[in-house]
Amino acid sequence: MTVRYEPDGAIVVVTIDRVDVANAVDRPTAEALAGAFRRFEADDDLAVAVLTGAGGKFCAGADLKAMSDRSAAHRVSRVEPDGDGPMGPSRMLTAKPVIAAVEGHAVAGGLELAAWCDLRVVAEDAVLGVFCRRWGIPLMDGGTIRLARLLGHSHALDLILTGRGVSGAEALRMGLANRLVPPGTALPEATALAREIAARPQAALREDRLSSYEQWSLGLPDALSGEYRHGMSALRAGELVGGLERYESGAWRGQAPDSR
Repeated sequence: MTVRYEPDGAIVVVTIDRVDVANAVDRPTAEALAGAFRRFEADDDLAVAVLTGAGGKFCAGADLKAMSDRSAAHRVSRVEPDGDGPMGPSRMLTAKPVIAAVEGHAVAGGLELAAWCDLRVVAEDAVLGVFCRRWGIPLMDGGTIRLARLLGHSHALDLILTGRGVSGAEALRMGLANRLVPPGTALPEATALAREIAARPQAALREDRLSSYEQWSLGLPDALSGEYRHGMSALRAGELVGGLERYESGAWRGQAPDSR
């Protein structure tokens, strides 16, 4: 089993488990990853997923040995224009949040998987970079798009053109890391963050999240119209009533901001 799927309450941890190749992804692993996130999408009991790698390594990208082994055609990365991406779920827009827990290296296609996630909890000594630059391999799992949107074009080009790795404070400053944590704690910290998000009223959270993604391709009037549509969908879910009741009770006063 190259991908572990471990539900726990309202969250699920999806783990790439190919430690012997630094969790590099071949075609069967990409298919298993895509299948794991479709399973997450279909499960109404799950609210947030955490993507991580086994053995203190996030993902070294595509399995280059599989790509160069002509006798292992079934393991070569899928590069068709439609359907799943070479790394699996990179062309999906899930309806629910996904958080990356990054230890070790998240490079090449591994960086693209981390960028695909909504948030990245990154160990201080983790290394993120477009390492495939040194092998003449292009980014084909959304890296050129998501890095520019997440980091701004200047920071994205710094990574895309040089192929250098970044970590620690620089990764946080660039926007690659949303949370910087001590080595060895990325998964528990990401899991705690996932539980915090899962504990929020979900309808408005999910509609706001989707609106934020959909607006990228829209002009302002259409983007505002989309936000309205998503907002009305959230209101129809009926969570607002309970939220107003909690507000009027005053029980939230004095609580830490992250627990309201």
